[in-house]
Amino acid sequence: MEYHDIIIIGGGPAGLAAACAAREAGASDILIIERDERLGGILNQCIHNGFGLHTFKEELTGPEYAWRYVEKVLEAKIPYKLNTIVVNISPEREILYVNREEGAVTVKAGAVILAMGCRERPRGALGIPGYRPAGIFTAGTAQRLMNIEGYMVGREVVILGSGDIGLIMARRMTLEGAKVKVVAELMPYSGGLKRNIVQCLDDYGIPLKLSHTVTMIHGKERVTGITISEVDENRRPIPGTEEYYGCDTLLLSCGLLPENELSKSAGVALDRVTGGPVVNDRLETSVEGVFACGNVLHVHDLVDYVSEEAARAGENAAEFLKGEKSGASYTPIGVAGGVRYTVPQKIDVAHMADKVTLRFRVGEVFRGKCVALYYDGRLVKKQKKRVMAPGEMEELVITKESFKDAGNVEKITVAVEDQ
Repeated sequence: MEYHDIIIIGGGPAGLAAACAAREAGASDILIIERDERLGGILNQCIHNGFGLHTFKEELTGPEYAWRYVEKVLEAKIPYKLNTIVVNISPEREILYVNREEGAVTVKAGAVILAMGCRERPRGALGIPGYRPAGIFTAGTAQRLMNIEGYMVGREVVILGSGDIGLIMARRMTLEGAKVKVVAELMPYSGGLKRNIVQCLDDYGIPLKLSHTVTMIHGKERVTGITISEVDENRRPIPGTEEYYGCDTLLLSCGLLPENELSKSAGVALDRVTGGPVVNDRLETSVEGVFACGNVLHVHDLVDYVSEEAARAGENAAEFLKGEKSGASYTPIGVAGGVRYTVPQKIDVAHMADKVTLRFRVGEVFRGKCVALYYDGRLVKKQKKRVMAPGEMEELVITKESFKDAGNVEKITVAVEDQ
């Protein structure tokens, strides 16, 4: 059986950054497996700017950002396979992949890095009444059709969901001559970044209706219109609030789901909130030698954070090959006061790095609050936050020094509370 020190599943921004970092950390035998026809992942279809401000200190488009890492991979002569589908990963780190040239092949890895990204929530998962006419697309599918395939998906558009891709596609459709009539959002707050609401909706006069959802799709062959309704605090439509919009296209931007079928086949434990693997501070999953990073771990708002996280995964995978493994004693990280989850979910205090960055999201909009860190109920630090929203990821740094006089900490807690 063919062997590689590190096999990376996914050639998007996470996989590329992990490969580069692993090579710099001393790993020589690395293989990237990518299902698409080119490296770069989802960034290849994100032709808008706004990428790279943290990583490269300049504003880049998605393809430009991806190419920076592709160039590094090419310069380092890291091998990769394109148009190749990974079918299964075993707990023993044996990977079965399929492509046209080789057929079905099983390879063995010293360490595996999961970087498969995420997928969009489809119409079938939303339960919207109506026929199944043409003209219904997820926002990401519409983005690919327009930006890569050169196909204009519609002229009169309604968008359900205010995730970042939906907001960006509202602007993109408008610039291509379409009329975006409304963006409806089920929740009482937007799921996207504030800057995207301003730049993609406000600047073009596109209305955003919060606490609204689509309650009927009209049309049998092609979408002819949709009905939206206001929803109550239980997210149920309120009778008498129906509004009809004539349109030929409905775009769905209703959330992203980590692509974790392969993680399940490897026996990786998944977090019920993130949908991604449960990891320690080395980004190692519950299966020894299997690491995870990027949107397959938890959905990020900025690709710069994906690259930073993936670099840590690559470095730690390289260290794993040298026999430098975490201990078996982990301190769990709990959440309270509106924090939905943290990544990582546990820390090996005895072997942790000098600094560990916790990333997390809150469950509602908070203004004038604090993020508090507790060790066994003892307050360690507080950070003031002017605004926190579900659409924007937050972070908190834990230092090894902070455990120096803490004794044997049994639980770490991150909470939102009053100042």
